[in-house]
Amino acid sequence: MIKYFDIFAGIGGFRSGLEKAGGFKCVGYCEIDKYAKKAYETLYDTENEVYYDDARKIDPNELPDLDLICGGFPCQSFSIAGKRGGFDDARGTLFFEIARIAAVKKPKYLLLENVPGLLSHNCLSFARRAGRLRPSSVHWMIALALHGRYDVVWEVLNSADFGRAELRQYPNPEKECILSDFIEKSVPEKYCLSQTQIQKLLSKEFPERKETESTPLRD
Repeated sequence: MIKYFDIFAGIGGFRSGLEKAGGFKCVGYCEIDKYAKKAYETLYDTENEVYYDDARKIDPNELPDLDLICGGFPCQSFSIAGKRGGFDDARGTLFFEIARIAAVKKPKYLLLENVPGLLSHNCLSFARRAGRLRPSSVHWMIALALHGRYDVVWEVLNSADFGRAELRQYPNPEKECILSDFIEKSVPEKYCLSQTQIQKLLSKEFPERKETESTPLRD
């Protein structure tokens, strides 16, 4: 039985997969969002598991024995949908909380998730901190942060290939994107609103315009 700690747990994406795989036992979890925590505890039996609301407050020495740390550390500072502050954004530095805990607990495995933007992000601030002259890649970034204790393997996965009704890809991550890059050019009629439906939506959103838009002008 592989014992794991679920950090940045959200509503339990990692836990759901590990439970389906079988052979894993959760010893604790960490999630700062109170609504995500409520959902997590509704979906899973967390009795006798340790809980932390903030990864920065975790004392590794107080954690139970574990073989695996899993989690999706905050992605906002790496995503091309954001400002891409990287490690200059406080949310981006939360990755190092995983490294801090791993340095003490020394789990055999780490299973981490983030956005593809992590691969193309110019981690210049981290490179300077590490004494490198050039921006880092995700491979040496993780390897160096974890002090070379782990062999790092990464892969970009498309959720649409696993039965999810979404395609989270962008036209070109190196260029600025606009709305028209995402809108499908040809959509079946059944997915379109009728003029009547549009008028109903507008009348609810802008009730003061209802009479003006629905009543013909008189000479």
